[in-house]
Amino acid sequence: MRKAKISRTTGETSIKASVNLDGTGQSQIETGIGFLDHMLDLLARHSLIDINIAAKGDLHVDFHHTAEDVGIVLGQAIKQALADKKGINRYASVDLPMDEALTRVAIDVSGRPFLVFKVEFSRDKVGEMDTELFQEWFQAFAMNAGITLHIENLYGENNHHIAESAFKGLARALRTALAIDPRTKEQIPSSKGLL
Repeated sequence: MRKAKISRTTGETSIKASVNLDGTGQSQIETGIGFLDHMLDLLARHSLIDINIAAKGDLHVDFHHTAEDVGIVLGQAIKQALADKKGINRYASVDLPMDEALTRVAIDVSGRPFLVFKVEFSRDKVGEMDTELFQEWFQAFAMNAGITLHIENLYGENNHHIAESAFKGLARALRTALAIDPRTKEQIPSSKGLL
C-alpha cells in the first residue's frame, strides 16, 4: 500500500499528515486557515489521494509559517508513499478551467524538484489568506515531494477561481502521474533505473 505518515514540529508549527495514494479522495484537513483547508480538501477530492492534516501554527503572527510547513509535510508524505516510484506514469499535464479562469499544470515526478509559478493575483487576499502564500505553498510542496511542477494561469479575473484552478489542476495532474500503469508496474519510469 502506498501510504505514509509524517510529523513535523518546529518553534513555529506542529503538523501531522497522512496520505494514501490509492484512496478515494477522503480528507480531514485542519490548518487553522480556512481557505487553505478548502484548497487541500479539493486537492484530495480531485486527486483521489486520501489526505489527513492536523496543523497548529503561529497564526497570531501571520499565516506564512503554517502554509509553508503544511506544503513541506504534505510533500514529504507523498514522496515517502511513492517509495521507489515503480510503475507510475510519472508525467501529466492538465488545463483546468474554473469558470472564467484557465490554469495549466504540468508535473514530472522526477526526484528533481523545481517550481515554475506564473500566476498573478489582483488582490492581496482570498478569504483571510494572503495570495502571496500560494506560491510559498506550491514551492514547499514541490521541493519536498521531489517533483518538477509548472503552474501557469492563462487567464482569469476572479482570484478565488484562479487559486482554485491551480489546486485542482495539481490534483488532476497528480491523479494521472501517480497512477500505476499496469503495463510497466514493475519498472522505474526512467532510463537511469531510478528516480
